[in-house]
Amino acid sequence: MASSLATVNRKWDNHPVMNSEFKLVHISDPHLSPLPKPRAGELMSKRILGYLSWIRRRRNIHRMEVLEALERDLAGEDYDHLAITGDLTNISLPDEFSAAAQWLERLGPPEKLSVIPGNHDSYVPLDWAESWGKWAAYMGSNFNGVHTLPGDFSHFPAVRHIGQLALIGLSTAIPTPWGFASGTLGEEQLEKLESTLEETKAKGLCRVVLLHHPPAGKISARKRLTDAHKFQDVISRKGAELILHGHDHSFQMVQLPGPEGDVPVYGVPSASAAHGKGRHPPAQYLIFSIASDEDRWRTTVRLRAYDPEREEFTEKPL
Repeated sequence: MASSLATVNRKWDNHPVMNSEFKLVHISDPHLSPLPKPRAGELMSKRILGYLSWIRRRRNIHRMEVLEALERDLAGEDYDHLAITGDLTNISLPDEFSAAAQWLERLGPPEKLSVIPGNHDSYVPLDWAESWGKWAAYMGSNFNGVHTLPGDFSHFPAVRHIGQLALIGLSTAIPTPWGFASGTLGEEQLEKLESTLEETKAKGLCRVVLLHHPPAGKISARKRLTDAHKFQDVISRKGAELILHGHDHSFQMVQLPGPEGDVPVYGVPSASAAHGKGRHPPAQYLIFSIASDEDRWRTTVRLRAYDPEREEFTEKPL
């Protein structure tokens, strides 16, 4: 049943071996529906464009019945952890964050689920308590035995140490001008990322980096990661075993050079897309099986895709 797209090989010395596979699921861009009815004052901003886009087009693409099919499919997968790389909301309404918090609770507890924000989760300047704060438990850190819940937007990188994995969550989500959906990491977060990658490698952990915007590959200027080249520089110096993102609503696989070989980078389509058009297919998600083999990490990848005719997810070859 499993189809191997890539094998990640990295040396790690003098550390305990992960004897069993760790199964990590990656979904992105659920864009939960239905969109709560906005109050008039909530549309006096960039939100008005997103609201009109939702009414005209996006509400027919992002469907709750697809997410319900996804939940049923995930129930059949004996996975260890689920990573969601942003865009749970559509126009960052307070009621959207509340609805998303309830959805996350249905998917699982914080110890089974990691979340980072996307650009739609930062559509306009926000109040922490009325927005990301409602998901704080899913963005916390537990590295070096210190459990930290984020209390503001500067929490990232978030580091979750689970078995022999280090899930390193980044935030590229910032409010942008009208017509833009770009993201930025910023110098402070990049500096912390560099030291985090070094420290987690020293502990022999398999380092999985989560971010919303694609750090490489083709992307339009208005949707790009503005400091992608700086992120790439960090990876070239410190490496990682796997990088996961969303944002572009398409399947992507590229590689970034690292100090011990190329680092695979995967992006997935929207988890709620009911139908496809062009390079944006119906919903898909990835399942990574990660294990150690003597002194190397080995990762196999499977893809599950939504079939609009059958209204369910099925295995798709890569």
